[in-house]
Amino acid sequence: MRLAAFAFATLLPAILLVAAALWGGVWVWAALGAITLFWLLMDRLTLLAPAEGEFPAGDGLLALLGVLQLTHLPLALWALTQRLHGVEWVAALIAFGLFFGQIGNPAAHELIHRADKRLMRLGKIIYIAFLFGHHTSAHRLVHHVHVGTKDDPNSARKGLGFWRFLPRAWIGSFRAGLAAERAMVTRSGGKRGNPYRLYIGGALLAMLLALLVFGPFGLLIYLILAAHAQSQLLVSDYVQHYGLRRKTLPDGRIEPIGTQHSWNAGGWYSAAMMLNAPRHSDHHAHPARPYPQLRLPADAPLLPAPLPAMAVLALVPPLWRRVMDPRVESLRLAAS
Repeated sequence: MRLAAFAFATLLPAILLVAAALWGGVWVWAALGAITLFWLLMDRLTLLAPAEGEFPAGDGLLALLGVLQLTHLPLALWALTQRLHGVEWVAALIAFGLFFGQIGNPAAHELIHRADKRLMRLGKIIYIAFLFGHHTSAHRLVHHVHVGTKDDPNSARKGLGFWRFLPRAWIGSFRAGLAAERAMVTRSGGKRGNPYRLYIGGALLAMLLALLVFGPFGLLIYLILAAHAQSQLLVSDYVQHYGLRRKTLPDGRIEPIGTQHSWNAGGWYSAAMMLNAPRHSDHHAHPARPYPQLRLPADAPLLPAPLPAMAVLALVPPLWRRVMDPRVESLRLAAS
């Protein structure tokens, strides 16, 4: 997928959100539409889908998107406390929350996988700004190591509904990430600091700044936006690993992570908007591979709809299980 597609899909909502904050009115609805209904239309226009073949790292766009999370967050708090009212306020709250969740989360995720320490730090700062700093450690040290096993809080077993998964994944990943970091500190002989101090201290400082600059109402909005962004990350994990388990080998070891342990999704525009996050099997096989280079393996398990649509379906557990449980069973039977 060409880099221009990623740039258009991710920057269009960012630009429209600036206009929405400054002028309100039709710009609010344009921003909300750009990150909701627009991808539905564009995914269907397969004739316009960009061809494969360009292999940049995409770091420039990634850094820009990272910075935009840090500028759009105070912009959202200003607009929602001083500029917008009524139904426009509600629409803007949803639009900013989706921007942070659908574009900000994938950007931060890509950044924390980068070998360049400056980019990695930017991703960490974004997660701290979302009051979710521990995900920086838990994702790399726990999820990528134990995905598809009982030791990964972010891998949902078959039958577990999203609303039960949500608190378990949040608390479980916090604890598992902390344990992994403490183990690394011990192995380093105390030469390595525990970043959880930064995660917690940074979150407290961010909330204090929101309170001082935007008042109690601004702090409340900040907490709502952060919770919205966090829940979108967790629903993405829920959808992309639901019911898929790695086998225990005869010698007691867990089988290596493979294509069959992640759900993937089609939809070229929604994939571009989410920086190829729906090509999840390839990401787990090659965590350091830049997002423009991720591929959709021919034998990868496919979701029946693009990732954003499946995330919405996951919010209704009975419907989710009706759609996904038979697919999980089909994969198990095929593998046995």
